[in-house]
Amino acid sequence: MNKPIRRVAIACLLLFAILLVNDNVVQYANAKTLRDKPGNTRLLFQQYDRKRGDIVTATGVTIASSVPTNDTLKYLRTYSNGPLFAPVTGFYSIIYGGSQIESADNSILAGTDDRLFGVQQLSNLITGRTPEGGNVVLTIDPVLQQVAYTALAGRKGAVVAVDPSTGAILAMVTSPSYDPNVLSSHNQASITQDWEKLIADPANPMLDRALSQTFPPGSTFKLVTAAAALSTGQYTPTTVIPAPTTLPLPQSTSVLHNFAGESCGGQATLIQAFTISCNTAFGELGLTVGQTALQAQADAFGFDSTYSVPMKSAQSVFPTDLSDANTIQSAIGQYDVRATPLQMAMVAAAIANGGAEMKPYLVDELVGPDLRIIDQTKPTELRRAVSTQVAADLTQMMESVVQHGTGTSAQIKGVTVAGKTGTAQNAVGAAPHAWFVAFAPAVQPKIAIAVLVENGGGNNDATGGAVAAPIAKAVIQAELKKP
Repeated sequence: MNKPIRRVAIACLLLFAILLVNDNVVQYANAKTLRDKPGNTRLLFQQYDRKRGDIVTATGVTIASSVPTNDTLKYLRTYSNGPLFAPVTGFYSIIYGGSQIESADNSILAGTDDRLFGVQQLSNLITGRTPEGGNVVLTIDPVLQQVAYTALAGRKGAVVAVDPSTGAILAMVTSPSYDPNVLSSHNQASITQDWEKLIADPANPMLDRALSQTFPPGSTFKLVTAAAALSTGQYTPTTVIPAPTTLPLPQSTSVLHNFAGESCGGQATLIQAFTISCNTAFGELGLTVGQTALQAQADAFGFDSTYSVPMKSAQSVFPTDLSDANTIQSAIGQYDVRATPLQMAMVAAAIANGGAEMKPYLVDELVGPDLRIIDQTKPTELRRAVSTQVAADLTQMMESVVQHGTGTSAQIKGVTVAGKTGTAQNAVGAAPHAWFVAFAPAVQPKIAIAVLVENGGGNNDATGGAVAAPIAKAVIQAELKKP
């Protein structure tokens, strides 16, 4: 063989080798990534050939299921009371793939998860029967979900309720919402049209306000500031602290005022300042405790990290490199402090649980089509936010808020509710966000909750106590009525 032919032969062999390597990379190494890639319509068409598993509430109510059809796609995904549960189920679409639980637990629902392989799957292979997807059992209580959604009454906002002893999410509502059924139809033209309407809607109904959006927490963040102070060992609820009518911000011409220009009496005990939500007292307290301690305490509650429930939350933030003026503002939940409603629910839950923050979760069980339990969530302590003593002090202070202070509209006859209001400034000329975080009963709590109503529901004079607290009260009452 002469030299030119030898070179061509070697080049061809190399090309064949490269093709072989690339084929193995595509078919094996990258198989899962390519299979799970959003928009892989070939996979979607394959998955419509089998019955997708159900999504079920904690009480056994099926909220997402697949029904047989007579068209090209053998099954249609349907959602019961779609807008109510959309923030949890998400959607499953031939064009746009999936979101929320439909995406996070797709392999179980689609029947492609290796954990589903068992006797029934082996029988399916032998007999040629089409396999089915597994079911996802949630921690959501549909009664609490409905109460929260109804109480929001179409206003922009979110409600997150948690079992503080386990971390199980009992309700996760955002408003306004949307109907995932319009995205799961088999008419691709109508799906596209409805998708474009939803995306263009200025109310942003597809935004998961509970997990994916952060907001200034306002005075609900005083829980963190109070915890930082109590954790130093130099403060108790009865420690007297300065509570001026106004507080000049250092290196600035700006002045911090109390809500509606109110006076806090010049000085007050920590519990008194907390009960009436005195801005100047907590601004000065934050400056005294210092940004390092505030940062450490915020991080201990979960700020500057994310939760996976299994959907990943946005990261709540406590800012760094603060000036003294910014430290004062941050101590009352303003400046660049940002939190998701889930984050503030977890702050309340950690205090309710004696200072131990449990890992929040939305999925209780994964169940195979043969009803075999594939996986079950075990409650796990995520971190220690505060000591048991500090948690007890904070509980006492939160009880005072509801009994005597800004949160009296959350009072429930015969039940001691612990809570904290928040009225958060967010944009020039915009109404403040209304917040309320709480847990109940104060002893052996069954539920911790965070309520956010964006821009006070359009009311410029809205407060957390007037707007958000009654929503929390309704959900807490529904939980405590359960047998």
